[in-house]
Amino acid sequence: MNPQEFQALQDPAVLDLIAAHAHEDPVAFALRFHGRKELPVRAMAEQIACRRKASLKLPTLSRYPLLYTKLALEQASGQRAAEWKSGLMSGRSIIDLTGGLGIDDLFFARRFERVVACERDGVLSGLAVANREAMGVTNVEALVGDGGALLAGFPDDAFDWVYVDPARREQGGRSVGLEATSPDVVSLHDLMLRKAPRVCIKASPALEASGLQDQLPALASVIVVSVGGECKETLLLLDRGHPPGAPPGVTAVCLDDDGGEFRISQEGGASPERRVAAGACRWFYEPDAAIIKARLTAGLAAKLDLEFLNGTVDYLTSDRFVESFPGRSFRVEACVAYRPKTLKAELSRMGIDGAAIQRRDFPLSPDELRKRFRIREGSEVFLFFTRDASGALVCLICRKP
Repeated sequence: MNPQEFQALQDPAVLDLIAAHAHEDPVAFALRFHGRKELPVRAMAEQIACRRKASLKLPTLSRYPLLYTKLALEQASGQRAAEWKSGLMSGRSIIDLTGGLGIDDLFFARRFERVVACERDGVLSGLAVANREAMGVTNVEALVGDGGALLAGFPDDAFDWVYVDPARREQGGRSVGLEATSPDVVSLHDLMLRKAPRVCIKASPALEASGLQDQLPALASVIVVSVGGECKETLLLLDRGHPPGAPPGVTAVCLDDDGGEFRISQEGGASPERRVAAGACRWFYEPDAAIIKARLTAGLAAKLDLEFLNGTVDYLTSDRFVESFPGRSFRVEACVAYRPKTLKAELSRMGIDGAAIQRRDFPLSPDELRKRFRIREGSEVFLFFTRDASGALVCLICRKP
């Protein structure tokens, strides 16, 4: 979006026209109004498309006439994660070094007296300001410029928290490591902790936690957050008072859209031993993605008295059904050794010609398995291809409880 389009979008008549056509196809809208030079047709079509996506990603906020860009909306925190994340932080003041569309700042504004939002893109900063005005939020101050440079201009201990969601797309690709982020949170480590005693870094959900303490010495906690079973972000919490060399705690937080939450943590130290079952039991469990990503499956298994199907894969099993398991639960109908003729015969005997297929530590891909056994897509039967305790290839035939 360019400055001229942003200016035109603030015209009440333009906003009314967008609202009137909010349920139309954006392409059809653009074709219908093509040639209307007095209207920012491209930007209006973008708003229509973004409002549809925002209704899912930001269900409550999208009830307001907010403005977006496609990329900014894609990069913004979802409402469920943003609201939960804001609950981690409290105090009088916070500075956001990468304000973006300002979704996180809307929730910070509910918990802090003062929020300073830095954004180097003047148009995007203007969008965020317009959105806050539309929602009646008055305690957020907008600064245009590089967040790190702006932070340096504040006195030490000016804030209770520093928040940063560094850009991870570099040169047309996506970077998940901290080395290529913008701003560079590794080089800003000491500066951020001079300006505030605590820092929250929103990192890629694909970020590997190993080795982070070498880059961020004050790293006190790593929190992996999922919403609806999908990993959304990894939060790195820095604390000025964290003992040097002490390993960070690790937490997985599993959120659902209805307000439910499951949390499991492990302080520094070794994980519990993985107890491996002799074979598949009556029930089969796949932990939530955040638990797997945080490498906390062993702790979950110990807590719920479950066993691993094998020593390397995060599949759990037991003869006891665990209600409200944080992840997916299945009833095991058969566990078949992976011999193609035997498996084909068993699937035929059970009348299975459609299923969802998943595999871990298995040599064939789901597409290859689907072709080999002529299995169409299905939603009632689930086939899990993996290894048993001895390392032999097996297929678990499962259904939902």
